[in-house]
Amino acid sequence: MIGDLVVLDVGAVAHGGHCVARLDELVVFVRHTLPGERVRARITEERKGYLRADAVEILQASPDRVEPPCFYAGPGACGGCDFQHATPAAQRLLKADVVTEQLARLGGLPDYPVEVEELPGGPLGWRTRVQYAVAPDGRLGFHPTRSSRVLPIAECLIAAPGVRESGVTERRWAGVDAVEVVAPSIGDVSILTRRGRGRPRVVAGPATVREQAAGRTWKLPAEAFWQVHPAAADTLVAAVLDMLQPQHGERAFDLYGGAGLFAAPLAEAVGITGSVVLVEADPSGTAGAAKALADLPQVSVVTNRVERALTELGEADIVVLDPPRSGAGAAVIEEIVATGARAVAYVACDPAALARDVKTFRSFRWELAGLRAFDAFPMTHHVECVALFRP
Repeated sequence: MIGDLVVLDVGAVAHGGHCVARLDELVVFVRHTLPGERVRARITEERKGYLRADAVEILQASPDRVEPPCFYAGPGACGGCDFQHATPAAQRLLKADVVTEQLARLGGLPDYPVEVEELPGGPLGWRTRVQYAVAPDGRLGFHPTRSSRVLPIAECLIAAPGVRESGVTERRWAGVDAVEVVAPSIGDVSILTRRGRGRPRVVAGPATVREQAAGRTWKLPAEAFWQVHPAAADTLVAAVLDMLQPQHGERAFDLYGGAGLFAAPLAEAVGITGSVVLVEADPSGTAGAAKALADLPQVSVVTNRVERALTELGEADIVVLDPPRSGAGAAVIEEIVATGARAVAYVACDPAALARDVKTFRSFRWELAGLRAFDAFPMTHHVECVALFRP
């Protein structure tokens, strides 16, 4: 079966950058295609109950199909971009369909309306942090989908200009497993290397980078997490504040708070009579947040796992919840409900995890009162959402 060529009529998009087709009684997850197309596909993987395949010939094309701008896009090539063969508008519609489907299937909310909003800057040249894999001969590249092989590349078109101009793909890298380039909004580019699962090491540029967002300048380690789209940080902050409508004197929690991106504007909104508690498990993250927010006395920074910290923090009026890709989970949500908060703004980078947490919130008789989705990762299947929950 693996390697066979089959003709498939392609159905709806599915979470993960592929579409769904059927071959006899088997579901086939097909990459490099669009809903409504007829394709010739090569079977790449055989699993119990389903198959995976790559569309290698388009027999009947969707009107949304375009020629991928990147030389490395396509079957068996770079796995970084999922939708280069679709117009930017069609990509946003595909992502909206995925969020809607996940909310229905995992969240129990059928037909929830979703629109994915475009961010400024266009679909190329946006990614300010790029991690390259290292091939056995020292060249840099990316992994094909579901493969450990490294495809060497000369240039990544979704990388920001600073990343592309760094010259890292023009040399050989011996003795390292990954090379990361960080092009911050202020200052010079940093280049980091990593061996195995060890900590990254800065080999060129500043060890501390500066980012401009939410009306402030943030100083953080080059390896620290930051939104990779230049417009994402300000966009997400604006969405969170609009949903929560923080009031003077309120008490706010910023959970999984990282560098304090949300804590700072929350503090300004609740004023000196209010308070903000930022919770983050990573000590280096909280150390940076404490320095960055030192001018805001109403902010306190807690280094602890969120589920543990919540058992000791007491009540809150509003909560910002920005969990890892796996989601918040039932234990954290139960503790949030116990705070008596009037509203929660949930920042989600994975629609499946968000949908599972929607179901959990609903089990506590909370409602999904609003949702905005943003195309913070053009050309890929990823989408960023901000959801509003209320009791």
